[in-house]
Amino acid sequence: MDPSESVGVLEKKFSRRTFIKGVIATGATASSTSYMFKGTSLLGAATMQTATERLITLNVNGQERRVDVLPHETLAMTLRYKLGLTGTKLGCDRAECGACTLLVDGVSQYGCSMLTHQVRGRQVTTIEGLENPDTGALSVVQQAVMEEGGFQCAFCAPGFIMSMTAMLDDNPNPTREEAAHALSGNLCRCADYDKILNCAMRAAELARSV
Repeated sequence: MDPSESVGVLEKKFSRRTFIKGVIATGATASSTSYMFKGTSLLGAATMQTATERLITLNVNGQERRVDVLPHETLAMTLRYKLGLTGTKLGCDRAECGACTLLVDGVSQYGCSMLTHQVRGRQVTTIEGLENPDTGALSVVQQAVMEEGGFQCAFCAPGFIMSMTAMLDDNPNPTREEAAHALSGNLCRCADYDKILNCAMRAAELARSV
């Protein structure tokens, strides 16, 4: 065969169009395979996730509660969506706004940054647990907030109330400056801090009179 004819045959056999068709066909096959195995991996992940769920007992507001909790589940999520305690708010969900503040063994904590499994065997208190369970009477902090009307939209109110409760347990006679420092981990989107501090000082007065 003439060398020029041989080159022509090769050019025809391996033309640019043929090459592109081959790439497209290979890509389609790879995509289909990837999709098929992707579905399998998701199924496997779901199975693994289900297998790692654990039924645990939590002590919340003085009651023993049994609940299924995932290893990575936060306490705020468990309280709101599994135990129905929606007083614990979810704001920033990264331990900055304080809307999810609650008490664990009497110490204020951010519910969004604690895993539920961390509080097994510990005492968890949410805003729903502050009132007297027998009489329904409000706590001194809740009463002070009612009297002073310290919040506008009140989305942040539960978190502030829990922080005030922890503050008074630690220091029943705070100055206004000490109260501001104790509540500095909570943010108010309405910036109503002056009235919130009025609530804190009124709560201290009520606590001392009990």
